Amino acid sequence: KIIIPGGAGYLGRYLAAHFAAQGYAVGVLTRRPQPNHETVRYVAWDGATRGAWAAELEGAAAVINLAGRSVNCRYNAQNRQAIYASRLDSTRVLGDAIAACEQPPRVWLNASSATIYGHALDRPMDEASGEIGSGFSVDVCQQWERVFFESATPHTRKAALRTAIVLGKGRGGAMAPFRNLARLGRGGAMAGGKQYVSWIHTEDFARAVQWIVEHDELSGPINVAAPMPRTNADFMRVLRLACKQPLGIPSARWMLEVGAFMLRTETELLLKSRRVVPARLLQSRFAFHYPQLYDALRAIVTADHPMA
Repeated sequence: KIIIPGGAGYLGRYLAAHFAAQGYAVGVLTRRPQPNHETVRYVAWDGATRGAWAAELEGAAAVINLAGRSVNCRYNAQNRQAIYASRLDSTRVLGDAIAACEQPPRVWLNASSATIYGHALDRPMDEASGEIGSGFSVDVCQQWERVFFESATPHTRKAALRTAIVLGKGRGGAMAPFRNLARLGRGGAMAGGKQYVSWIHTEDFARAVQWIVEHDELSGPINVAAPMPRTNADFMRVLRLACKQPLGIPSARWMLEVGAFMLRTETELLLKSRRVVPARLLQSRFAFHYPQLYDALRAIVTADHPMA
């Protein structure tokens, strides 16, 4: 049995389908329950207080917590508070519920983010030598992981998923805005393009999560990212190739600032250099299906539009 709190979003739906296809019984804890699918059960929770949902954790092979308000917003005081609360409260209440289980889950995976590392241009960041950054987004990740690892769950292995940008087919994911830029001929380098982009294909994301669930030696922080991050300029060039779009007008920083303001989001999502590598996954002999960016992007484009 796999329980996925906060599993009704883009990544949660993909993860639920993946584990169901592998023969697991999947339960999703969500604020907006929907009719049960033939392979996925939906259970109501509020992400903050104990309730009947806690019984779902009994005897689970794994709990994979993805709960958290989207960071694709302006970082005003109200949104910052919601971002903190949605992550810290859900993690804290899950820890309390797991501690009270008679048969606690064997492993608890909690979402984190590769943005916990500092702005890095000169060297890659792995779990052992990576430098923790500073600022709002980093503080969110640090507090998130602190609440997670301080939870008193001695009979449950724990791993924090420091996940890079996950690229996949369909609406709702990170790939859609990149493709829209490429289609409009705006898929050039952003603010000079020297900042690194860490990424992973949805298939490898799901496979890596299952790998961690099924490998008892893996615990603590784990970078969930493809092994070869690319500069923004290179990422956008490969994106244009995958989309068969030769034109790619670059964007100056001021253009991105204006666009972010209009779209009610932040430029940090595009301008921070995340040069993250998955040292622990590679050391455990995890094999990526999509280690190369072009193969990943082309697979996504053709899956959405087979004639592309």
